[in-house]
Formats: sequence, C-alpha cells, structure tokens
Amino acid sequence: MKRFSKGFFYLLILPIIWGFFGWQGWAWWSWASAAPQTEQQVNSSDTQGNSVKILIPPGTSSQQIGEDLKAAGLIRSDLAWRLWARWLVFQNPQGDFKAGSYSLAPTQSLSQVASTIWNGEVMTLSFTVPEGWSIQQMAEYFEGQGFFSAEEFLVASRQIPYQDFPWLPPNLPLLEGFLFPDTYQVEAAEVTPQGVIRQMLNRFQEQALPVYQQAASKHNLSLNQWVALASIVEKEAVIPSERNRISGVFHNRLQQGIQLAADPTVEYALGIRQTVAQPLTFKQVETPSPYNTYINVGLPPTAIASPGLASLKATLTPEKTDYLYFMARYDGTHIFSRTEAEHQAAIAEVERNLSAQ
Repeated sequence: MKRFSKGFFYLLILPIIWGFFGWQGWAWWSWASAAPQTEQQVNSSDTQGNSVKILIPPGTSSQQIGEDLKAAGLIRSDLAWRLWARWLVFQNPQGDFKAGSYSLAPTQSLSQVASTIWNGEVMTLSFTVPEGWSIQQMAEYFEGQGFFSAEEFLVASRQIPYQDFPWLPPNLPLLEGFLFPDTYQVEAAEVTPQGVIRQMLNRFQEQALPVYQQAASKHNLSLNQWVALASIVEKEAVIPSERNRISGVFHNRLQQGIQLAADPTVEYALGIRQTVAQPLTFKQVETPSPYNTYINVGLPPTAIASPGLASLKATLTPEKTDYLYFMARYDGTHIFSRTEAEHQAAIAEVERNLSAQ
C-alpha cells in the first residue's frame, strides 16, 4: 500500500475533525482562538493599553511562541496554536514565524496573530532628525521620545564602527556630522543607540558619500573636512538661495588663510546658542577651543552638526565670488561684503535697524 504524504494526511484529518465535532468543534476552536478578557504580563511582553508588546528572539520555536502568546493572554490554547502553525507550514513549506518585536491586540483572532508573526509584521517606530542638529540635540531628543537615555547615545556616538563603515575618517573622536538627518522607520527591537546610529550611518553612506566620491577630482577636501565645512554652512545658511554664496565666502577665507570667524563654531565649543537679545560676547569669542574659528585658522577638528544634502552639495559647489564677509540681518538673509570696511558698515546698518525695531 502506498504511504500517505504528510500534506495528504492533513487534508484528510481536518475534515474528519470538523465532522466529528460539528458545530461544537467550531465553538471549541473559536473559544481556543480567542484571547481571555483579562490580560496577563510575562517577561517577554509588555502591556500598554489595548495592545501587548511581545518580543520573539531569533531561533524561537513555534511551540515556544504559542506558550508565550498564551502566557501573555493573546490566545487561549497553545494546542490550537500548534494546529494552526502546522496548517501554515502545509500552505507554505518554505515559510516560518519571524523573530522581532510585535504589537498585538488581545481582541485579535489566533489566525490574525499567527499571520502577523508569520509575515514578520514587526512593530516599528519612527524618528526625525532635522538638518543642523548636533549629537547632543539628538541625544536629548531620543531621551525625550523614551528610546534610551541621552548618556547612552552620547557614549555610543564615540564608538566609531570602522568594521562596518571603513570609509569613516581615521582617528575620529565622535560621529558628529556623519549621522545623516532624515526621517527613519526602525524596528522596535533595533531601538538601541547602536541600532539607530547604524541606520543613520547607512543613510549617510547611501545619500551623502556618493556625492563626495563623484566630485573627488574637483576638490581637495578630505571627507572629514568636507563634512565639517558643510556643517558650518548648514548652521549659517537660512535662505536656500544663499547657501552656495556662504560656501563661497568660507572657501575664499580658507584659501587666503583667514579665520572663518563663524559664530556657530563658538556656540558649539561653549555649548550655548546666541540670540538677538543675547549675542556672543567678546569674552566668549576669545575663549580658547579647537572649535573656535575666530582664534584658529582653518576648519574645526570635526563637524559641529549634521549637515543636510543641500549643504553638503553647496560645500562642493561654492559660488565664485570676491566676498570675504557676511552679516546676518536676523531675518534669515545676510549682507555680503568684500572688505573689512564694508563689513563694519554692514554691522552698523544691522544694529541701527535692530535699534529702530
């Protein structure tokens, strides 16, 4: 007699079970599939409101998943779970339940819960890092979002993952400037400082690095210098139409060996932010720091923020100009000057307008 295949066995046995139990069997399945009215909490899950967060580590067996789901109050019967798991395997022998973090509702049926985990519909979170944010600002933001502590992120940002990103500049003290500003979707299991940093470095590698590499023959900036200069342009430029002109001013000053004299570098060094009412003082501008471009000629040792793609591109395509100075009008625009005398006149003009206001 020919031996029955396992699949053929299931095709035979399921109708038999249905015929034997009849409507009572369906009632049992409905009861076994539904979650109890009271939610429970186990080590692998965390209940919040009407949903349960459950973590399935890699390599977890389907039987263990069923036991965890039952303990979390998401299903009534692990036997029903095992039967349904076998049915899924019969339908798709190459498939399997996926590891990850899931947000499941106690009101979902067993089939819905199983489908979610089988298809790997893991719980995701989103975060947005705007252009011009420093690592310190990111750290405070992530802590405010409840992802992890600011200190954990700051510590991770000083651990340079050269093994995964060998293109990062050598002897980099921290990842300032290389954490690409963008909006991200991240699996809940990856919401760690290292996981978030990995995503942001990957985005820099995808979006920014090719821009630098394609223009390699047209500039003499190292990768670190490029990002550092772009970060200053990012902090100074408010109006997009001025971005390339501001880049041109800084390129001119670098070529002539003149200090960049960029206020944002002093703010970064001192951990402050000036305002119209409280501009930088002479004492602050004269405070020694490797980042103080009023004192030091050339670029700071690292970026001072994360530049966006527009500023990165503008740094490689500076406007050809004779300007060596610019003065903020505090409305987003600047007055550009060629000489020190013109610059002093621009400063006086801005001060008069502010006084009049």
